[in-house]
Amino acid sequence: MTRNCRRSGRVLAMTSFVAVLLFSLTVYGAWQSGRSTPRPAPAPVKLYVFDCGILEGADSSRFGLKTDEVATIRMSVACYLIVHSKGTLMWDVGAVPDTSWTPNGKPVTRTLTLPGLGDRKVTMLKRLNAQLDEVGYPASTITHLSLSHYHWDHTANANEFARAIWLVRQVERDAMFPETPPVAGLTFPATYEALRTSKTVVMKSDEHDVFGDGTVVAKLAPGHTPGHQVLYVKLAKTGPVVLSGDLYHYPEERTLNRLPIFEVNQDQTRASRASIDTFLKKTGAQFWIQHDFTANAKLKKAPAFYE
Repeated sequence: MTRNCRRSGRVLAMTSFVAVLLFSLTVYGAWQSGRSTPRPAPAPVKLYVFDCGILEGADSSRFGLKTDEVATIRMSVACYLIVHSKGTLMWDVGAVPDTSWTPNGKPVTRTLTLPGLGDRKVTMLKRLNAQLDEVGYPASTITHLSLSHYHWDHTANANEFARAIWLVRQVERDAMFPETPPVAGLTFPATYEALRTSKTVVMKSDEHDVFGDGTVVAKLAPGHTPGHQVLYVKLAKTGPVVLSGDLYHYPEERTLNRLPIFEVNQDQTRASRASIDTFLKKTGAQFWIQHDFTANAKLKKAPAFYE
């Protein structure tokens, strides 16, 4: 009986040893696998710049500037498409709805009357939808929409993207769909009414990583409007770029440290500008002022793209 007990003890000990050895090898193998398997690289990103017109004869005094302090009072209207392996993001959608004018191969100027602010002239050559079709991404196929803010010259074709997922700050959405109409002259609510029932993702953090890999990030920069934001796009060849929204309109606002007179909160704008300046230094990103007529004219337009 003693001999059988010894034999059983040896068998039990050997079984325990084998079990521990197999467990150790499994853990080591998993650890080695974790070490040798690199983290997936961010997916390549493309950035298309669309020509959405020119704002003619702007009043520079509304931006804290004298006429002789700016190189030109004209402003570009740019719209952008970011193409990622996980989807597409439309950023800002123009000043004049495609449905309200007919291209004829020559520049077409439309006059818009802004209640309380007078007339604004916008000159266009191509419809946004036609430019999207040309690059193979019709408006109906765009997966995500986000606007830098709700002012009329950034929302004109928003209804065309009602099928997309709308990325918006709650405070901005509340300002767009208030119980009483928003500030007269700065918005044309009819141009974005369809977003009211769009599938919506409310961005709750100051930085919203759109596709989850750090390549496309919407950054809160309030002041111009309550939920104003800029967009960081990390491009493999071009390098990182920040699209300004209306953090600035003229480059001279930046060099001369001037503020528009119609900010929702000028102190917030100052703080946002300082924060984005710090971010630009940290990332080495280029800063594209969307309304900068001279700088925008030098950018390559769709169907060409940045990558």
